[in-house]
Amino acid sequence: MVSYSISEVAKMMGVTPSTLRYYDQEGLLPNIKRKNGVRVFEEEDFKWRRVLNCLKNTNMPIKKIKEKEQ
Repeated sequence: MVSYSISEVAKMMGVTPSTLRYYDQEGLLPNIKRKNGVRVFEEEDFKWRRVLNCLKNTNMPIKKIKEKEQ
């Protein structure tokens, strides 16, 4: 199974690593695995990241995205 670091994912998604950390802290990145405390992303994680990016590109606030997720 291929895994990616937060920096690799950020570059692929066109965001900063700190943005992904913020999304994780806000509970918007469900089921992110960690190895020795470091976030590890896998292929299956990208589907939701793309949806999240699309929602953010529409200027939807994080609060609304969290409501939609529930």
